[in-house]
Amino acid sequence: MARIKYYYDTETCKYERVRTKNSDIILNTLGILSLTLSMALGLLILYSNYFESPKEIMLKNQVKELEFYYSSLNKDVEELRRILNNIEHRDDNIYRVVLGAEPIDKSVRDAGVGGVDRYADIKEKNVLQKEVIISLHEKVDQLRRKLYIESKSQDEVASLAENKVKQLAAVPAIQPVSNKQLIALASGFGFRVHPIYKVKKMHAGIDFAASIGTPIYATADGKVLEVSVRFSGYGKMVEIDHGFGYHTRYAHMHGFAVRQGQQVKRGDLIGYVGNTGLSTAPHLHYEVLLNGTHINPVHYFFNDLTPAEYEKIIELASVENQSLGM
Repeated sequence: MARIKYYYDTETCKYERVRTKNSDIILNTLGILSLTLSMALGLLILYSNYFESPKEIMLKNQVKELEFYYSSLNKDVEELRRILNNIEHRDDNIYRVVLGAEPIDKSVRDAGVGGVDRYADIKEKNVLQKEVIISLHEKVDQLRRKLYIESKSQDEVASLAENKVKQLAAVPAIQPVSNKQLIALASGFGFRVHPIYKVKKMHAGIDFAASIGTPIYATADGKVLEVSVRFSGYGKMVEIDHGFGYHTRYAHMHGFAVRQGQQVKRGDLIGYVGNTGLSTAPHLHYEVLLNGTHINPVHYFFNDLTPAEYEKIIELASVENQSLGM
């Protein structure tokens, strides 16, 4: 119950009851409410500055977690980029150099991805760390493109390597007659005295002197192009197409061990030494052609000779003597 207040009225010399106006009550009430609200607001500001709400704590923890995962993913992306750069370096500077191919242009490897609005959907969304997410997407997309280019390059390198293996197998790299059964390297490549006409003529191959029936071997992989018998010239002859512009001829043979169209491997038996055609003694006349041009076969005897043996055969092949046949 509210207290009743009185005041002394000097005019009436009596105590009169204090009458409170409604406006005063309203003003007092508003004042109290304002004071209360001010104090509450001050306390709220003070609390918010020094104390975090549960929602703020949760959001801050989420941000820290996102930053941790971003940092971890960014490290993984950088490590993958480092590994890929190493692969690209070996691809351009080792594999392609060995296989005789041009390296991939750097501008192709480092080309951008997509268009200007590639990440518009992310930009339009109200997500945390938007710039960080877009940056990570850009790095991943760039890495994905580089991996695609490198995968295509590896396919090309594999194809080049396979072709290189076939090319190496096509090079006439051994002697057609084994050293154990070879009597002598009778005549080399170049101008030699013809055994019949006794004049100097171009001798387009090498003569290996050996007994009749000595095995003759294919000097490289290839396909038998011709098996022919003539009563002059090369006599019994085999020609092999090795591909990549290489052909070899084996003349004055005694007999054949292959047929036309047959596929042969380096070292396969193709026939036997003879004395057929325009020949003055048992021997094998051996020729190597590259793109239709005769070349000195002696430069290809490197698979089954030691350096000393190779030097010796070069010396013997350079002697200007009489050939044993065409």
